[in-house]
Amino acid sequence: MANPPVCRIMDYGKFRYEEAQKAKEARKKSSNVTVKEVKFRPKIGKGDFDTKVRHLIEFIEDGHKVKVTLQFRGREMAHPELGSRILDGVISAVGPAAKVENEARLEGRNMSMVLAPDKKAQEAIKKAAEEAAAEAAAGTATEPTEPDAGVADTATAATETEPDTEPENEPDTQKDTQPTAPTEMATVAVPAGDGDERSGASHAEDEDE
Repeated sequence: MANPPVCRIMDYGKFRYEEAQKAKEARKKSSNVTVKEVKFRPKIGKGDFDTKVRHLIEFIEDGHKVKVTLQFRGREMAHPELGSRILDGVISAVGPAAKVENEARLEGRNMSMVLAPDKKAQEAIKKAAEEAAAEAAAGTATEPTEPDAGVADTATAATETEPDTEPENEPDTQKDTQPTAPTEMATVAVPAGDGDERSGASHAEDEDE
């Protein structure tokens, strides 16, 4: 303490406001880590196992610790190796994103272990994923766009074959456009006797009427 004591004249309301803002910022930066629990059974099916592991990975990515509990019932207590097999499968499924904080141990009818997020491994995984995405985007952007060879070949083939095909079609078109000769009408000479007989028959019919 200074001698003589030094004091500062200030606005007490402003001072309290600034202190409250500092405390608020400190609470934002502090991470609230909770322990989640995921329960398994020794005879769990493949689908249920995958679903629970997916939720467990989500908890780890959010920064929470996860307590993995394996529940035994009845005669399942005689086979603790089944529980150890399930827990080993959980560890292998989670991968390097989490580390084992408390090893598996049997407590009564439950076997449990605690997994904690490995921040360094998670950052390395995210960085590798971002680099892979950037490389893929750069590869697609730098690929040269070449004209379609098939279209170019068909175009050149069409231009080359046009002069050859035109002369072949000309004779056919000339044949089709030639004027057709007029058809001769066939004249049939009718004998004079027959004509007289027909006229006589017609006169006879007129008289009868």
